[in-house]
Amino acid sequence: MRVRRAAHSTFGQLAERLGGAYDATAIPPLFHRYAACDALVDGPRPLSSDCLKMFASLRLSRTAAPLIAHAIRQGLRGTWRLLIVAWAIAPSAVNAAPALDVVAIDALVQREMAERNVPGLAVGIVYRGELVYAKGHGLADLENDVPVTPESVFAIASVSKPVLALGVARLVDQGKLSWSDPIAKHLPESPPHWRAITLAHLANHTSGIVRESPAFDGARVQSEADLLAATYPVPLDFATGTKMQYCNICYFALAEVISRVSGMPWPAYMDKTMFQPAGMTSTRTTSVEPLVPRRAASYSWSNGRQQQVPEYKAVRPSGAFVSTVTDMARLEAALHAGRVVSDATRRVMETPALLADGATGKMNPASSGYGLGWEIGELDGRRRLSHGGSLAGFRTIYARYPDQGWAVIILANVTEARRIALEFAIARLLPKP
Repeated sequence: MRVRRAAHSTFGQLAERLGGAYDATAIPPLFHRYAACDALVDGPRPLSSDCLKMFASLRLSRTAAPLIAHAIRQGLRGTWRLLIVAWAIAPSAVNAAPALDVVAIDALVQREMAERNVPGLAVGIVYRGELVYAKGHGLADLENDVPVTPESVFAIASVSKPVLALGVARLVDQGKLSWSDPIAKHLPESPPHWRAITLAHLANHTSGIVRESPAFDGARVQSEADLLAATYPVPLDFATGTKMQYCNICYFALAEVISRVSGMPWPAYMDKTMFQPAGMTSTRTTSVEPLVPRRAASYSWSNGRQQQVPEYKAVRPSGAFVSTVTDMARLEAALHAGRVVSDATRRVMETPALLADGATGKMNPASSGYGLGWEIGELDGRRRLSHGGSLAGFRTIYARYPDQGWAVIILANVTEARRIALEFAIARLLPKP
């Protein structure tokens, strides 16, 4: 492809002159696919539909798009190359991350690992959609002496809750359901005492439903529908909307709604609509049967030694996924760029739930509230959206500071890891832009 080769041969030099760093991955695939079209190579011709698709994929500013289109129509090869490069390097030039104190961050991690007997831990730090720190510490598998890397696969446990909630939110954006829908609209077999429960109540833990299905058994693979059916006869713990109480079976219900509304099993829906578009190639459900490359083992420190903790055979939608810090960083990049849900839906998800008496529902006294999948709080005056997770021996945290553009992801493989305290300590080292 003549244009692609020529472009790559000059992009690095032009990027250096413009004060940025050229990254070939920043050029959308559609550009590479259609860069050889006649309009780009041979000068002034009508732009083909393929070329128009390419321009749409670039998400160019209103000023840049017509300039590039004009340059192409006039056959100004040098001009359009320069403009494309200027677009491609803009994120690295404009959003360059403040310098991190890597030595201090590493020291915090090493201290936590020593004090809490943590075998392995991976940390990712993202700034305005760019992964600026990704490092594995210790061992993912003690038995086989396998080191942790940024590509090591951990169970992310309840960090899966905001991820699954985002899956529901995409259906909201598509007009296929609403957060205010009664659960009975999508699960008509649900019992009469669930009639006041909405999808929002399920996501923000105010439904009154018990925490776990009485039929749940981690050693058995059961369908969401069967576990929900076993829960239907159980009375509510409180009147819907009057309290906030952590509820795992509620996310089983949301997963079942995704399956019915989307017309495909919820794991396939999440993979097709969220993980694949974001490039999250290592993220999948937690089933232990298929071989998963680079999978970390989980442990617990007991009686002065590490003991391996067996994982559930059952897939829990409330703790559904395994992933890596690099994949979670890709999700953060997609969220930062607005590619996952609309701004309106994002704001709804980040709004604390109000109880029936007008008070803000809180999962713990230190938080400011709980939205739709996100715990909402502050750290040193910075708004913080987060979720932690605990499953088998895995301990995880994904914390976002959207107003400053930072996100911190920590995945550890031992029950004793204080991942939230570690995340706080790391976040306090992050520069305030």
